[in-house]
Amino acid sequence: MRALRRANFSTVMLILGLVFLYLPMVVLIVYSFNASRLVTVWAGFSTQWYGELFRDRQILAAVWTSLRIAFFAASMAVCLGTVAAFVMTRYGKFRGKTALSSMVTAPLVMPEVIVGLSLLLLFVQMAQLIGWPADRGMATIWIAHTTFCSAYVAVVVAARLREMDRSIEEAAMDLGSPPVKTFFFITLPIILPALAAGWLLAFTLSLDDLVIASFVSGPGANTLPMVVFSSVRLGVSPKINALATLIILAVSLATLLAWYLMRRSETRRQQMLKQRDA
Repeated sequence: MRALRRANFSTVMLILGLVFLYLPMVVLIVYSFNASRLVTVWAGFSTQWYGELFRDRQILAAVWTSLRIAFFAASMAVCLGTVAAFVMTRYGKFRGKTALSSMVTAPLVMPEVIVGLSLLLLFVQMAQLIGWPADRGMATIWIAHTTFCSAYVAVVVAARLREMDRSIEEAAMDLGSPPVKTFFFITLPIILPALAAGWLLAFTLSLDDLVIASFVSGPGANTLPMVVFSSVRLGVSPKINALATLIILAVSLATLLAWYLMRRSETRRQQMLKQRDA
């Protein structure tokens, strides 16, 4: 009886938690089809704001800019974060390892205002000393996003490397496989789900960032969060609801696709292990 009550309590709390998280999104999606210009007054079903959204060149340009920056920042963050994770987990003790690990993970706990301000001062000093960057824009935003996204990727990949059974790599090298080949054919497939998770996390963080991008951007580069924040300060437009609905749809589809691919990869790996044991 006590176990049944505990299960019912857990179910109720789970449902309340899901409602708390997703009910605002559902309300936003519903009001994206509102015919009224007032986002809080329902005036009938309409898709006119989606048409208005696709005719807004400023928002479309900001979406394209944010997607490009997020893609390249996430890709570079995966490369740098993976290297940092290998240094933190695979190398033995060396002078400065603790300091290196602290600097790699510092953006996780550093306020975004501090990170943005420090990067702004860095770019200003570099422009005065070497003449680059002459103007702040997509390149500076990309560097800034890569800087703090690398920390998240490093933590995710390092956790996977610590759990990995190194005897598989050692067996491959005992059989004559060079370290580079062992990495690409043994290590990389095993940590691939962590790399995918790190890339998606970095992509989302870059796409969502407002504070750091506001510090390091210039007049010619406005990301989507910057455009949305500027428009919201003047009054919430129903176009923002339509834009948010499309973003939720795109993120949901990408998440489901990534989950399906990782599940298929894991199933295939389990089948290979069963065949090897048999």
